[in-house]
Amino acid sequence: MEPKLTRREFLKLGLVGLGAAVALPAGKVFAAHKSPRLVLVGNQNGVSVHKLPDENSLIIYQIGYNEIVNVYDEVESPAGPFWNPIWYRVWGGYIFSGDVYEVHYKLNSLNTNIRPTGQLAEITVPYTRAMFYSPHEGWIPEYRLYYGTTHWVMDVVTGPDEKPWYKIKDEKNSVMLAVPSEHLRFVTDEELQPISPEVPLGKKRIEISIMFQRLRAYEYDNLVFETKISSGGLTPIGTYSIQTKMPSKHMGNGYVTSDIRAYELVGVPWNCFFEMKEGIATHGTYWHTNFGTPMSAGCINMTMADAKWIYLWTTPVAAPEDWQKHGFGTPITLTKD
Repeated sequence: MEPKLTRREFLKLGLVGLGAAVALPAGKVFAAHKSPRLVLVGNQNGVSVHKLPDENSLIIYQIGYNEIVNVYDEVESPAGPFWNPIWYRVWGGYIFSGDVYEVHYKLNSLNTNIRPTGQLAEITVPYTRAMFYSPHEGWIPEYRLYYGTTHWVMDVVTGPDEKPWYKIKDEKNSVMLAVPSEHLRFVTDEELQPISPEVPLGKKRIEISIMFQRLRAYEYDNLVFETKISSGGLTPIGTYSIQTKMPSKHMGNGYVTSDIRAYELVGVPWNCFFEMKEGIATHGTYWHTNFGTPMSAGCINMTMADAKWIYLWTTPVAAPEDWQKHGFGTPITLTKD
């Protein structure tokens, strides 16, 4: 019988695979993906299609914000940028990978097993439009919700297309919206179990280098996780502890709007707040993948997979039903070097 991998070993192997892809020689074309992948343009200025994988090469055409693009290959460009030299080959040229993020299109069966306090779910299509029902105006389009974002499902309702929709509750303003049920996947209790809970309190720690834009996680003095991040102008220096964890957070002004350019980041996943005055947290990021250079206002931007790992590895431990979990948890030290 083949030995089974533990959950932690499986996660670490996945990270090793990602790291190996980044470490391939300059100019290497990756051939792992035979069929086109889908990426969504997260840069509000759009993305330029260059003749070569080089920002100084001829611009062939422009792709607009929120457009979905087929990717045929990846290239590690000698022209960089050094922190993220990955470019995507698309129709007619190349785009910089940091301006887009990978999405998928997966439809889900209806699930009516919803806790009274809500069921955490994630979007599994590139984006979907949440709707608000007004007794006087009928169905009104509101937020656009993006792939990988997380939301609290409260109930099942009949949507404007007469099909089952999930009623979701916005964490920030408590407004009730509706989303097609097939666009949401329930996050299971099993996948929200803590990682290495046997490690004693105080024996886990996180270190973040602002200069190198790296996050490292340690158990005792052993490095168990390392990844690129993006910090920002308000990112503090010093030692803190994780105080509040939220699997879903609405960041922004809190307005209910259909404007896709409004500062409303709805359903930001896997948040670990460690500086409470300015609201600084590690969290998943769905609007860019330009990790390795500062990109945020102050939070620690991470891939959604990396942010979820940190969320599950750190303390305080959040239960699957927790909208937020408070406590004096895992220490996190941020340094300039």
